[in-house]
Amino acid sequence: MKASQKRKVSRAEKTTAVKTVRQMIKKHNEKKTIRVFVAGGARPGQNPNYTKEAFNLGVEIGKHDYQLTFGLSSRGIMGAVAKGVLESWKKKDHKLAKPIRGITTEHYQSLYPDDDVLGEMTDVIVAHTLEERKQSLLDADFVVFAPGGLGTLDELAYDCIAMQDGLLEVKPFVLFNVDGFFHHLLEYLKAIHLRGFSDQMPFIVVDNVFETAVAFAMIAHYRLKIKDKKRAADVVDKIIHELPYVIEQRQKNPGMSVGTILRDKDSIFKGDDLAKKQELSRIIETAYLNKEIQRMYDRLATTGRDTALISHKLANLKARMETTRT
Repeated sequence: MKASQKRKVSRAEKTTAVKTVRQMIKKHNEKKTIRVFVAGGARPGQNPNYTKEAFNLGVEIGKHDYQLTFGLSSRGIMGAVAKGVLESWKKKDHKLAKPIRGITTEHYQSLYPDDDVLGEMTDVIVAHTLEERKQSLLDADFVVFAPGGLGTLDELAYDCIAMQDGLLEVKPFVLFNVDGFFHHLLEYLKAIHLRGFSDQMPFIVVDNVFETAVAFAMIAHYRLKIKDKKRAADVVDKIIHELPYVIEQRQKNPGMSVGTILRDKDSIFKGDDLAKKQELSRIIETAYLNKEIQRMYDRLATTGRDTALISHKLANLKARMETTRT
């Protein structure tokens, strides 16, 4: 049957279909499984490290027994993430019967008729509109943005607007900053916030899979507090500020879990020893600033441009660092 001869779907049928999709999402949300929505490129990009690290990101998602929610493709960055999840899932006891949930539209599904990853997935939702697809994807517990093109940028902008305008509950946004991919975007987002054009977005920036694993563990540790609408924004800001410290502690003590590090930290802040509290605050702030300074140098090394701007920012960060030593 030609496209022009297809039966038109009535408004009532569309409404029923939308309700069905939302009911499926709601039912799934009631389960304890942590769902992570990953947005990334349908193309692999020119840097082979993007695909390699995207696969490792998928493996890490599988290790945590999270369910991947994504736009359904085995190509490019997103295909690498999905394959990493499946690779990890196959090597474990199957706690998740369906480790991946694909949310697509009829149009996008028709673009990948012979998708090898699709053959291994049974949990697929076909949305009727792109808007419905985006809203369904955002029902995940948190979002990871991996290297990608205009589609990824559109998703990031859409999600930020939805959160800023109160259409989306505050939740962690993780930027998978492989080889400094998001350096320029982060600077732009900071600039429009400082100029009063937007709220500050809760971006948890990670530069590699090790840091991603630490961030995932912190999000899981604070999951219940993040779900509290009144506390979510403060908790996400706390994760952003303390992540470099926890990363450093994991590197120094590989046998110590992230949960143990966080509990030890919290016990000091809840205690009565003021000197210990002040010292720990100084260490956390220093770790945060060191990470920011490192990213500035990384950006300078990779771009070779904006030298004056970066030098100015470095001077400000170093001045702030000096205040932690006094």
